[in-house]
Amino acid sequence: MNLPLAVTIGGILTLLANCGAVESQSPGEYSALTVSNIAARIRLQAEATKPLGMNSYTNSIPDSRATYSMVAIPGGEFVMGSPVGGRYFKPDQSPPHRVKLDTFWIGKYEVTWNEFNSFMLDDIDRRQSSPPPSSGKLESGQADAITHPSLPFVDMSFGMGKSGYPAIGMTQHAANKYCQWLSAKTGHFYRLPTEAEWEYAARSGSTNIWFFGDAPSKLSDYAWFEDNSDMKYQKVGRKLPNAWGLHDVLGNVSEWVLDQYDDVFYRRCAEEGSAVMPWNRASRQYPHSVRGGSWRDPIQEVHCAVRGQSTPDWKMGDPQMPKSKFWLRNCDFVGFRIVRPRAIPTTEQMGQYWNSGVERE
Repeated sequence: MNLPLAVTIGGILTLLANCGAVESQSPGEYSALTVSNIAARIRLQAEATKPLGMNSYTNSIPDSRATYSMVAIPGGEFVMGSPVGGRYFKPDQSPPHRVKLDTFWIGKYEVTWNEFNSFMLDDIDRRQSSPPPSSGKLESGQADAITHPSLPFVDMSFGMGKSGYPAIGMTQHAANKYCQWLSAKTGHFYRLPTEAEWEYAARSGSTNIWFFGDAPSKLSDYAWFEDNSDMKYQKVGRKLPNAWGLHDVLGNVSEWVLDQYDDVFYRRCAEEGSAVMPWNRASRQYPHSVRGGSWRDPIQEVHCAVRGQSTPDWKMGDPQMPKSKFWLRNCDFVGFRIVRPRAIPTTEQMGQYWNSGVERE
């Protein structure tokens, strides 16, 4: 579908340039203007594609050779967490509580370097050649309407592989910006999953420790972890999927979610009786939640209920002061996958999903 110039990303840039918005807006106002334009395109696209319904799909990323696949997940209710005393139980997985979720799509695979590099390198020549606004009110790198990651000063794959391998080492902020960029590129709204959405999709209807049952001997068929990974990540999609068709949802790389990590958040959800679309929105930079375990984790850290948390140590090897908002020099085990909710959020909600508000701490 050919969209009018005013709601394409190119149109956004043209409008900003023509009205002088790039130089006259503060960072916060500029961000709001960008979100508003992206939201307008998303709503227009939604009307055009409404007849297609809720089906799984594969898309190409415009202006690149990268593709990504999304799996349709039916809405429903499930029990989140682990029972006290269960195998591999930890207190932050308790109490088990009921959660209701709407229908959504989720990435079939973890976001790969093919996809993430399309974001990192998108129109980089123009961005690097554009001088900072004379007003000094905007950071370098926001000139094409969405903040892109700075180029890392080391190979962030750490020699483990690029094409077809999961992207790693980005901050949660960088993952959020990828989702905003992909939304602008495609006209579909994307974001990180909440913890609840992630676990619901990972369990795929199962109430067991793993989505395939309770037999530890089967984990190697579905996940890369300490016992079989050769101590590095692997290409996505080489292991068996779960019942809903998701690959590497356990192991390979731990995955960013939207939530602030809080070891008592489940208790607050349980007090609601049945939590509806829960999201523990960030109020500080650390810790944020990661889910699923990774290639370097032992079996007890690779299951549907396990929760991880970010720490400042993940940036320890970064020599910059202040340290990068985009890269985690000491984090070769964290990536992400994306979600697209069926219900399009408001413009304000889009901004909240893409901007946690604690990125600069």
